[in-house]
Amino acid sequence: MTTKQRYPIIYVRGYAMTRAEIAETTSTPYMGLECGSTKSRQAWNGAVRKVFFESPIVRLMKLGYKDIYQDGLQLETGQIAPESIIIHRYYDVADPDFGSGVVPTVEQAAQGLSDLVLRVRDQVCSGGQMKPADFRVYLVAHSMGGLVCRCFLQNDRIGSKEARRLVDKVFTYATPHNGIEMAGKNVPGFFDLWDMNNFNRDRMREYLAIKDRKTAANSLDNKFDPARFFCLVGTNSKDYDVARGVSRLLAGELSDGLVRISNAYVDEAPRAHVHRSHSGAYGIVNSEEGFQNLVRFLFGDIRVDGTLWVDDLPLPPIGLVRKLLGTRVGYYFEVTVATRGALDFDLTRRTIANNSAILRQRSDLFDEEGKLLKAARQPTLFSVFLDTSKRPQRSKEMMFSVQLSVSMLTYLGEESSVDQHYMPGEYLFRDTIVISALPPDTPDESWRVGYVLADSGWSSAEDRIAESRKDEQGKPYVAIPLENQKGFKATLRLYGTPWQ
Repeated sequence: MTTKQRYPIIYVRGYAMTRAEIAETTSTPYMGLECGSTKSRQAWNGAVRKVFFESPIVRLMKLGYKDIYQDGLQLETGQIAPESIIIHRYYDVADPDFGSGVVPTVEQAAQGLSDLVLRVRDQVCSGGQMKPADFRVYLVAHSMGGLVCRCFLQNDRIGSKEARRLVDKVFTYATPHNGIEMAGKNVPGFFDLWDMNNFNRDRMREYLAIKDRKTAANSLDNKFDPARFFCLVGTNSKDYDVARGVSRLLAGELSDGLVRISNAYVDEAPRAHVHRSHSGAYGIVNSEEGFQNLVRFLFGDIRVDGTLWVDDLPLPPIGLVRKLLGTRVGYYFEVTVATRGALDFDLTRRTIANNSAILRQRSDLFDEEGKLLKAARQPTLFSVFLDTSKRPQRSKEMMFSVQLSVSMLTYLGEESSVDQHYMPGEYLFRDTIVISALPPDTPDESWRVGYVLADSGWSSAEDRIAESRKDEQGKPYVAIPLENQKGFKATLRLYGTPWQ
């Protein structure tokens, strides 16, 4: 377990639609953070495996965190530990048993969050256990809770500047950062039943204080560092059973059953994709994948970004090339990242099967003559956070794997057809890159990064050493060359930066 300074976690729950859901929410002390799961769809044949995930609250407590409940009361005064979990109970006022029965607006919930941050600071810093200048707080939110956090951070009319300054990092699960779409259309602004218009982009720009209508609703608008804002994106729509399946039908397959994949992240922020639904037995919050991304983002010490720098993507034999004249060619890039010993979870998984593969048109990368464009849209594969303290005892080496696949798809014209020159599902490249990294012995040295292509050799084989280079902007990275007999040629660029 890491000994780095850790800060209080304020959890901001998601949207409760009906009065019954609000009452159910306010009737629980952790407002959903206590929900665990025993079900996982990780078996090789697609069957459900019994995998025990105790819940985020229990797992955080196993890491040394504590709640602020005592003797049936919430500790709103007096000293609390830096490693405390606090629930922002903004729905309490909507329960007639606790408040007025009126559902708070996003702005009101955000104002309450600002007040809560300052209260937690005073409680943690009382008695001199932490200096106020050293205090920070983590915000962790599910669904609409992420919009409440953004309203607090982005709208200068809401809360205090001092409270915003105290936010160290923000982690969101399945937040509709660019609104919610049903049947391909954004929720209309006039649809105020159950406050559904909170997910209309014009209404979002209002409470997020985004004045320029050309600025996307999923922009932090220079109000918070996107590098310190992590978005976990769900890709499993089929297991979301809310409204008897109507939600997942309207949201479509490219979603978590409620929020579309393309709307679930903040622009320029790191993000990961996991095959989890918006909530429920296969939900994103009560999952090992969600928890592992959360603790590595909050407490880890290394960030690794992977970009595939494509040099050549081969076309099929000449017979099919002639038929492809006048048609568009696209490529799917699939990637899965896992750490050593991770048997039941991936840090991120973007695949065709999960409707989350990265798509590029050939024209995004090459000109008509097949030459690489100077401004080619090279695919960013992943951003993951690692914790060197989680290495096995007596081992300095840190390891993780990258499963990478590249395949081609064609958008054929009326006179085109596929023949024996190209088989659907044929990969241009597919391999598992096992990466090992040894930290330097002295501050003047660099990390030693080795790799093995495990699909063509054992991962325990002698590593090849990755070469250190600098990119076009002078930023250092390590290079892993990838090529095969089909003519595929690319470089996996790994950018490692200290985190915290």
